Amino acid sequence: MSLTYRDAGVDIDAGNELVRRIGPLAAATNRPGVLAGIGGFGGLFGLKEAGYSDPVLVSGTDGVGTKLKLAFATGKHDTIGIDLVAMCVNDVLTVGAEPLFFLDYFGTGRLETGVAEQVVSGIAEGCKLSGCALLGGETAELPGMYADGEYDLAGFVVGAVERDAMLDPANVQAGDVLLGLASSGLHSNGYSLARKALLETAGLPLEGDLAASMLTPTRIYVRSVLQALKAHRGGIHGLAHITGGGLLENVPRALPGGLSPDIDYSAWERPAIFGQIAAVGVAEDEMRRTFNLGIGMVVIAAAEAAGDVATTLEAAGETVTTIGRVTA
Repeated sequence: MSLTYRDAGVDIDAGNELVRRIGPLAAATNRPGVLAGIGGFGGLFGLKEAGYSDPVLVSGTDGVGTKLKLAFATGKHDTIGIDLVAMCVNDVLTVGAEPLFFLDYFGTGRLETGVAEQVVSGIAEGCKLSGCALLGGETAELPGMYADGEYDLAGFVVGAVERDAMLDPANVQAGDVLLGLASSGLHSNGYSLARKALLETAGLPLEGDLAASMLTPTRIYVRSVLQALKAHRGGIHGLAHITGGGLLENVPRALPGGLSPDIDYSAWERPAIFGQIAAVGVAEDEMRRTFNLGIGMVVIAAAEAAGDVATTLEAAGETVTTIGRVTA
């Protein structure tokens, strides 16, 4: 009797089949600068071919946290990849960087080719939405590491910005206006608390409108914000991606010492999902330090430019609300 890798729980044929299936998905994300995509030992990208003269590279990595649990529970795997890309590209955007290429890691105990293909289709869609290329990744089949039907995801992005166009917190001034860009809901943060409140404490079934709301993909702000940065150079002083920690902790990360954000939390209408969570008994201060509450990105604009910046962002498809100012 001869022992095989498949006997140990790893199916090489399934992995090869997945690579065959996702090849066209990755190819559909190609953009100027891609020199070699998936299939080799490394993806190649040329900054000169992408149009940069004095670029600074900006990197980011993230996951989607326990939002994965909802994908497992509902069997809906085709949008979680959008979340993965969004969490990474929205981060590098905050220094003014254009996302150039993306890599993903998919780890599972037993490779289910159909599920993995759905996940990668979402990753490819996220890349297309943000204008970056899916340049490669890693699929790891690790028997005994994950429960049946479960997997883990990590994403990695590299972006670039011309050195003289980088956003620097030192440029933010007292009196600057905080423009809030609407989120699509929970995005990919606070799901441990959201699941505890809604599914365990309130005992709500994960189906229908609730399931749809909790699985709504994270909004990607890349195209609209890059358009505003190009149109209003010097008028935008900073950006803050509102992730774990909420507005309370993320906006100060975009400010220099001696300045703080004065935010009016009544300035916008929160998506219903946040009211549902609060109604279970989550206090307002806990809501503010855990969730985005309906604002996924904050644009810090010079007071004299704020109106024009908001108009450009709205024309690009964003819902924009003035949510406060920077104060000394």
